[in-house]
Amino acid sequence: MASTASTRTEFELSAVKFSRLTKRGIILGLSLPQVIALSIAVAVFIASLSTGGPAALYTSPIWGTAAALAWVPVGGRKLVEWVPITLHWVLRQTLRQTRYRKRIVKPRPAGTLALPGDAAPLRQYEDPETDAVMVHDPHGQTLTALVEVTHPSFILLDPGEQERRVHAWGRVLSTACRSTRIARLQVLERTVPDSGSGLAQWWAEQGNDDDSWVARTYRELIDRAGPAGERHISTISLSLDMRAASRAIRTAGGSLKGAAVVLRQEMETLTTALRTADLKPTDWYTPGQLAVMLRSAYDPAIAAALERSGEIGQDLATAGPVAVEETWDQLRSDSAHHAVLWISEWPRSLVYPGFLAPVLLSSGIRRAFTLLCDPIRSDQAARDIRKKKTEYISDAAQRQKVGQIEDARQSAEYHDVLQQEADLTSGHGVLRYTGLLAISAPTTDELEAAVSAIEQAAIQASCETRRLVGQQAQAFVTAALPLCRGI
Repeated sequence: MASTASTRTEFELSAVKFSRLTKRGIILGLSLPQVIALSIAVAVFIASLSTGGPAALYTSPIWGTAAALAWVPVGGRKLVEWVPITLHWVLRQTLRQTRYRKRIVKPRPAGTLALPGDAAPLRQYEDPETDAVMVHDPHGQTLTALVEVTHPSFILLDPGEQERRVHAWGRVLSTACRSTRIARLQVLERTVPDSGSGLAQWWAEQGNDDDSWVARTYRELIDRAGPAGERHISTISLSLDMRAASRAIRTAGGSLKGAAVVLRQEMETLTTALRTADLKPTDWYTPGQLAVMLRSAYDPAIAAALERSGEIGQDLATAGPVAVEETWDQLRSDSAHHAVLWISEWPRSLVYPGFLAPVLLSSGIRRAFTLLCDPIRSDQAARDIRKKKTEYISDAAQRQKVGQIEDARQSAEYHDVLQQEADLTSGHGVLRYTGLLAISAPTTDELEAAVSAIEQAAIQASCETRRLVGQQAQAFVTAALPLCRGI
């Protein structure tokens, strides 16, 4: 009996639980824009009452509008929270920042990535030691490199192996947390059309093409099924914080050359951690590989042709899109329409590590799933946790004074803070996660159908998604490109 119990415990897959998205406010759960709007409404109403007469009626459009802005919800947000988003969108439209056209006769500055929008200042640097491409953000002061990772299908492994790999991946993230020089870690999993070269190569190496009926049937099946299939590609991008690593960069020689030396050290550490976790990292991406990846994101129709062509399309100076047009909730580039969804709520109940399978294994949909991991230093995490605890306790005391009942959501958020404090005390690192889904399709109708299918798959995964509006171009760069960009 003891042996049976130990075997069951050894191969049992542990469930996990995510912390809730914090929705605390300044006072009584009200955000700063709500407090400002309500203050305006109260001030105007009291001033109109003090003057006497029908002044309160005359000023009702002012204080009524301010109160409505603070309390009326639209699309999951209060009206007052839509004001800055709408104003920023109108300003961008006025300045013609929602359209991009490549200037064919005017060459780009040397070393740029030829990307539109706020990604235009990005520069490339080729490391002479590893031949890896490093993307430099002069405004954010970061230097980014990326590597492709291969792994067996997680859902096909037995529970004991899944549990072991989950703990091994946790050690990889812990390695990133312990380093104070990493700005961000991006895990990007995307689907690309299969050109059929992989199946054809396997048949050429492993098959027995003896011109028999079986061989001819198998060969025809590969010819038909190859181009219609799709492949899953996983990459991990590592971003160096050049401000935090300034001392080490000066010691290594300064400028981008010194930053490349420091980033190379972090790359070696990450590669070792990935191999320890039974993940197989390839060589770090070269400029040509990154160029094909950027071109395929904006122009999916050419992805299979670029894979078969060999050296064609491997120039970063021409890898960007020819034209981009952004609307309120969509983005159109060379050969596709795109939409970006934000995972606003992770599962609130206990789930197993493979809970994202309905989203990641959805077939027939061109999509990219990005997980941004921002490591937080232990001292900063401890300060943030203490601040949150103080705010929750003070809010609870304030609600008790005014007779407001504390609901279950507020109690659950407070328990999440206590759990984070316990994990930090136990030596675990703290990461801030952001999940994004970029969906692409040839037409608008197909895009809406694909978005609907992904939303339903997210519901099956116990996640809540929201379509980002007014920022689709920036969100697409973050979600579909391996550049460790924030949003």
